[in-house]
Amino acid sequence: MQLLLRWLITAASLVVAAWTVPGINITDQNGWFAVLVMAAVFGLVNAFIRPLLTLLSCPLVMLTLGLFTLVINAICFSFSAWIASSFFGAGFTVDGFFAALLGSIVVSIVSFLLSIFLPDANEQKRR
Repeated sequence: MQLLLRWLITAASLVVAAWTVPGINITDQNGWFAVLVMAAVFGLVNAFIRPLLTLLSCPLVMLTLGLFTLVINAICFSFSAWIASSFFGAGFTVDGFFAALLGSIVVSIVSFLLSIFLPDANEQKRR
């Protein structure tokens, strides 16, 4: 249940990013399909590829005092959109690096704000 809620939160934050950031477009006639596919792909990329990129770029992350993680997030966001549109036919497109950078920031902020209302699984186990 927790995974489904996180997936829906990511999908909602992707909708907000597409609505607010110029350069992020949902071009599919069935927009919710594109958003849900993109949310699933984005979650998988963040789970498997982002840690590898962070590990490989550890010197740059340390040199920039963590600011290079914003670039890693933008790369993962753009890569997720490419996978979703190329392999799954989802009409979610990101035009350029700065759209990916702003989109990843918006997705992070909206996901954080929506996750505040999500009950914590560890707190429920203690009760």
